[in-house]
Amino acid sequence: LIQQSADLESVLAAAPEITKPKLRESLIEHAGNARLSRELVKLVSDAPLPEPLDDLILKGIPPEPLRAFLEDQGFKSLLAKVGGPGPGNGNSISSPLAATPAAASKPAPPPAEAVPVDHKAYETVVDEAALDRWIAEARAQGFVAVDTETDELDCIRANLVGISLATAPGKACYIPLGHVGDGLLSDTPRQLARALVLERLKPLLEDPAVLKIGQNLKYDLVMFRRSGVDVTPYDDTMLISFDLDAGLHGHGMDELSELHIGHKPIAFKDVCGTGKSQISFDKVDLARAPEYAAEDADVTLRLWQTLKPRLARESATRVYELVDRPLVPVVAEMERAGIRVDREELARLSAEFAGQITILEGEIHALAGGPFTIGSPKQLGEVLFDRLGLKGGRKGKTGWSTDVSELERLAADGQPIATKILDWRQLSKLKSTYTDALQASINPATGRVHTSYGLAHAQTGRLASTDPNLQNIPIRTEIGRRIRDAFVAEPGKLLLSADYSQIELRLAAHMCDVPALKEAFRKGEDIHALTAQELFGEVNRDTRGRAKTVNFSILYGISRWGLAGRLGISSDEAQAIIDRYFERFPGINRYIAETLGFARDNGFVTTLFGRKTHFPRIGSSNQGERQGSERAAINAPIQGTSADIIKRAMARMPGALDDAGLGDVRMLLQVHDELVFELAPDQVEPASAVIRAIMAHAAKPAITLDVPLDIDIGTGPSWGAAH
Repeated sequence: LIQQSADLESVLAAAPEITKPKLRESLIEHAGNARLSRELVKLVSDAPLPEPLDDLILKGIPPEPLRAFLEDQGFKSLLAKVGGPGPGNGNSISSPLAATPAAASKPAPPPAEAVPVDHKAYETVVDEAALDRWIAEARAQGFVAVDTETDELDCIRANLVGISLATAPGKACYIPLGHVGDGLLSDTPRQLARALVLERLKPLLEDPAVLKIGQNLKYDLVMFRRSGVDVTPYDDTMLISFDLDAGLHGHGMDELSELHIGHKPIAFKDVCGTGKSQISFDKVDLARAPEYAAEDADVTLRLWQTLKPRLARESATRVYELVDRPLVPVVAEMERAGIRVDREELARLSAEFAGQITILEGEIHALAGGPFTIGSPKQLGEVLFDRLGLKGGRKGKTGWSTDVSELERLAADGQPIATKILDWRQLSKLKSTYTDALQASINPATGRVHTSYGLAHAQTGRLASTDPNLQNIPIRTEIGRRIRDAFVAEPGKLLLSADYSQIELRLAAHMCDVPALKEAFRKGEDIHALTAQELFGEVNRDTRGRAKTVNFSILYGISRWGLAGRLGISSDEAQAIIDRYFERFPGINRYIAETLGFARDNGFVTTLFGRKTHFPRIGSSNQGERQGSERAAINAPIQGTSADIIKRAMARMPGALDDAGLGDVRMLLQVHDELVFELAPDQVEPASAVIRAIMAHAAKPAITLDVPLDIDIGTGPSWGAAH
């Protein structure tokens, strides 16, 4: 009304003429309140001021006492804008080297972001004198950032093309080793011999008095180990970032560089191109290569200076030093080892799966009343809910939902087409992801498959497996076992599988302080049978299976509707089971409430080892985002502690086996709660004892659990037989 009139008084004056009776009466009756409200919100423009407005103009930030405060609190970026450290301060916040003897007497480096990135200042090292100068400088100061360049991403197949070093922000070099020029008529550029460079660098890279700094250093460790160089000691900026900020952002170098030092690094595509015109890095011109390669080492050093001091301030040193950092060379060696696969068996499985997929397609088309593209969600939704008229579908902006939960619901309702589509999807995925892809993944030089483990991918700290992903092979199905059967030991060897038994339930018993569960685990009782007795009053195959579902579902913060779907019951029945579960095991209900309260107050949760997982959307106004964060927050301390424990076991395993005279027993795979080894038949008994002991006591001495950790061990000629 005010938009249509000049002001409030005009609206009130015209009120008797308004045709809507209720609106007219309200305006007339409450005119006084309207005028009072206007008066209450009116700004006072004639109040006396204690100081003239002109005297309040900001004429610059006074450096004191602001500088002292910024130095004390570690605000390096702001400190640089104020004007840098004060005289005699020493700038201790910028130096993470307090414990490094070689650096103790040196002045601290300037803040990483205070030095501009100058690509033209990077040096290309092509003579021995320059190489020796860089090595001497790195050794003198006690730390150096290191990066490698290769001709492809797969570190097992790749060739070393060059090495970058950085000793200070803006001070970096590139040592080309394998550049060949782009094209038949291109000359091979001047560069030092690969063997000479590695011979000179080896003492530096293995020097225990010089800290080597890398970003995703695992890749570089593999490249150096293939050349006979064992890099130690080291820091990894990717892992430092992960242990500080898991869940807040990614931990790749480019993203961290923009986030922490305000610099966008040169993109790989800007140097090597894209698509059909893309070249490998060994063909990049040496006038351009150092700008990209040396920048990586420069940025890595700057990130280290920025992130490393935060570990102690933010209580992340423990998880970094006790869990993640020791794991890097162990995982690098596992990737180098790889695992043998039976190509002929994979080919047989692919052919068999193809036949079954064809049969399923015919059956699905018959049930649908005609052919359609089963892999198209749009066409599938139209067939199920428009053509066949199935009930209960969810329709969004892009069409009908045909995700796995929707198909499982239809299958549970007795719709055979949904069951066959689920089978078709599983077989198609297994064929494309494993039986076909694994054959292409076999390294021709080793005859083995070398998966890549991501150390900073899963938010809870679990390792991720890619290229190929070996962690999504179905565990409990016959098809999954047959795929595992294709993973075999070398002739004359066996595979040994060591699997934590119900580790997350055991950790829940400890972390939630549930006496009944702790006592049951100490006595070696069947925990699912115990839960069945508590919830349903009897133990049989059906109640034990339902109890098992409840045990794991509640740890994942499942809702009444989610549990109802898994058990095939009503939501009211599911809520009754949840209530009864919390009544029998009140510690779990208390744990959930306390964990959610902590997460809402602090934005993160922690494992027993102090690993933080952040949940920035836990206070979201979007119900789906908020509830998803809440479910993840409930499980993260338990799943994350489980991940921390198996990582500690992995880090200790090579040394323990070596001390027992079993140094040639190789750890090949880590899949969820399982470790897979390759060994000789006569090593099974002594190796099993060592492996069991290391895994059972991996939490100690940092953490003492109230429940034992049990390990199931099996052996056989294949992974399927051992699992």
